[in-house]
Amino acid sequence: MRFDFSEIKAFGGNPFEAFVKANPSTESLQAIAAETAEYSKTSFEKGRAFYEKLLTVKQMDEALALQTDFAKSTYEDFMAQATKISGLYANLFQSAFKPVTAAGPQA
Repeated sequence: MRFDFSEIKAFGGNPFEAFVKANPSTESLQAIAAETAEYSKTSFEKGRAFYEKLLTVKQMDEALALQTDFAKSTYEDFMAQATKISGLYANLFQSAFKPVTAAGPQA
C-alpha cells in the first residue's frame, strides 16, 4: 500500500497553520497574571495577620480555634481562586483554538 503524502499535508496543513497564526489574547494572559498576583498579595497579608494574632494568644484552645479558622478560610480562598483561574485559562484556550476549529480539515 502506498501513501500519498500530499493528502496528509492537505489534511493537516490548514489547522496547523491556523494554530500557528493563532495569537492568544494578551488580555487573557494579563488577566491571569493580575489575578495570580492579587491572590498572592492577599494570601501573604492574611498569613501575616494570622501570625500576628497567633503571637498574642495566651491559651492553647484559642490557638487551635485560630488555626482552624485560618485553615478553613485559606482553603475556601484557594478553591475560589482555582475556579476563577481555571475559567480564565478556559477562555484563553477557547480563543487560541478558535482559528483551528474554524479551519477544520481539508477534504
